[in-house]
Amino acid sequence: MPAPTPSNEPLLIAAVSGRSLAAAARRAGYRPLVADLFCDLDTVDLAEKTVRVSGALEGGLAAEGLAEALQGLSDGETPAALICGSGFEEHPELVDELAQQFPVAGCSGDAIRRIKHPIFLADECARIGIPFPEIELGLPSEPKGWLAKLTGGAGGLHIFPAAQAEQTHGIYYQRAVQGSSVSALFMADATGARMVGFSHQWTCPTPKYPYRFCGAVRLESFPDEDAAMIAEWLSALSRSAGLIGMCSADFIKSGQTYHLLEINPRPGATLDIFDHEDAPLLAAHLAASRGEEAPLPVHENSMASMVVYAFEDIETFPEIDWPAWLADRQPAGTHIRRDEPICTIFAEGKTAYEAQELLFQREGHLREIVSGSR
Repeated sequence: MPAPTPSNEPLLIAAVSGRSLAAAARRAGYRPLVADLFCDLDTVDLAEKTVRVSGALEGGLAAEGLAEALQGLSDGETPAALICGSGFEEHPELVDELAQQFPVAGCSGDAIRRIKHPIFLADECARIGIPFPEIELGLPSEPKGWLAKLTGGAGGLHIFPAAQAEQTHGIYYQRAVQGSSVSALFMADATGARMVGFSHQWTCPTPKYPYRFCGAVRLESFPDEDAAMIAEWLSALSRSAGLIGMCSADFIKSGQTYHLLEINPRPGATLDIFDHEDAPLLAAHLAASRGEEAPLPVHENSMASMVVYAFEDIETFPEIDWPAWLADRQPAGTHIRRDEPICTIFAEGKTAYEAQELLFQREGHLREIVSGSR
């Protein structure tokens, strides 16, 4: 099936950070109109229009003023769709509200509510036969070996050791599983799920956020039997939850067993490392929302991406000559607090190991550039 012909239509994007979606929109032949928290240099360069909206990394986008900001971006044009990225899982009612004014492509508020509800997910996993760690809605009598998670959280900022977590609304507890992380990117529709690929993710812990997301590397190969089994699981979950479009599933592989941890019902952190101009993922996402099917990319090598966080406060970010292998650049003069993101870096290789090694080398080089320019 050939890739769809670029339409050059306007495409609304709302996310905590909209840069990767804006880049994906350009690859798919759309004109991105972006509302996010940062409006960094790359987002401004990629988007036809941008607007900075209210919200927080931990809590997602604020409802107040968001619809008005999106109306201002469209400026009378009818957008091809509104893509909701990160920042909506905690507030699925906001997706419902926006869907009354814009043609939302992707999961509905109801689908997000279902798949992010720990009891629904646990029950469905038990029904389908998917290994899923034990959960509790109240603090376990022996918290050691348990994690506290905020329903609808993302980016690892919602995960804490159970004994250290505040007892607030929306917290549930999941027994910790030791092993290696595996994330599956898939395209969902009414018939099930089509697999895009698999990645390994890692964290950059801080005292406040011990499971903060750091980076991901696309795996150049994955066992066929395991991929087929996971595809069957995700097809069943997609049908029962009503998932539509690009989603991802986070697993821990312990021994030979894959334990499902969460489903992310939206385009996520691995979009950059899986997207391709020959079969743009956003074109497939929009097609799935119309009940159609578009081709998915095929990869033979590996690509990695990583968020580079500040080791210390940077009162005034310097004017630097940015390398070509990064994105989400900060404007000169920006005040960056310790542990806030500086940018996102990328690297490719024949294998995941080669891509990660080059990525870490580039991180060191970037830190030298920033340090030497201050």
